[in-house]
Amino acid sequence: MPAHTSVEAEIHPAAIVSPQARLGRGVKIGPWCLVGPEVVLQDNVRLHASVVVEGRTRLEEGVEVYPFSTIGLPPQDLKYAGEPTECVIGAGTVLREGVTVHRGTAQGHGLTRVGRDCLIMANAHVAHDCTVGDGVIIVNNVVMGGHVTIGPMARIMGAAAVHQFVRIGTGAVVGGVCGVERDVIPYGSVLGNRARLVGLNWVGLKRSGADGREVQDMRRAFRLLYPRGAEDGQVLGERLRLVRKRYGHLHRVAEMLAFMEAPSRRGLTPSAGRDLPDHVFPVDAANAFGEEPPAS
Repeated sequence: MPAHTSVEAEIHPAAIVSPQARLGRGVKIGPWCLVGPEVVLQDNVRLHASVVVEGRTRLEEGVEVYPFSTIGLPPQDLKYAGEPTECVIGAGTVLREGVTVHRGTAQGHGLTRVGRDCLIMANAHVAHDCTVGDGVIIVNNVVMGGHVTIGPMARIMGAAAVHQFVRIGTGAVVGGVCGVERDVIPYGSVLGNRARLVGLNWVGLKRSGADGREVQDMRRAFRLLYPRGAEDGQVLGERLRLVRKRYGHLHRVAEMLAFMEAPSRRGLTPSAGRDLPDHVFPVDAANAFGEEPPAS
């Protein structure tokens, strides 16, 4: 059956689109989609077949949603009583097959937001009141509880499970099939059935523009913050002060320190300590980039 076309949008005749929904130019809505009356689809949004978008939901310019995804449905929270909460998907984000993103709750922010230029792969779930930063990649079958915050450019690998209220910092990476019960520092790398901090995300740092000298300094700062086995006996506050004095001029280190000192419902993910495999701490961080170490 040919799709109905208009100047503003292209809507397949098998789709059900509320007359009250606001559609921008270039919107394409495939067969068997359902779009509710409070939905806003900005320019060039594309809904493939069998997509449901309901509630006070806004898909910003260029968002693409693949089949069997549901966006903006009520939260899975027994306290939710039909309050007018919201869901926003940022421009250029792609939601693959079977993704679910629920709107917020009155007890939380009232808003679930996914940032710009994200990729959320098949069958992942973004729960109520979550905030996902720009450029985040969430791999297949990742699930998260409510109120999770994920910083820009983070990477959450397949089948990871993130506990409610957890914060994951900018540029962090969470390993596959990893249970994240506590906060993950910016640029941190966590692995394990119960997440443990095994080092920094060296690849992510390189891609974000950090040069070899900065990565080496960050490695030294990390070693001070998380000494192997905490054999130096310093409490965390002392280590934070020492790192700020030596490396606080580096904006990525300053970001890590601010994250660690911020209020938290979950606390910080502990280091793997003495159990760290040797490969996660290269002899020199610059060598992780295939470079000669900078002169001291």
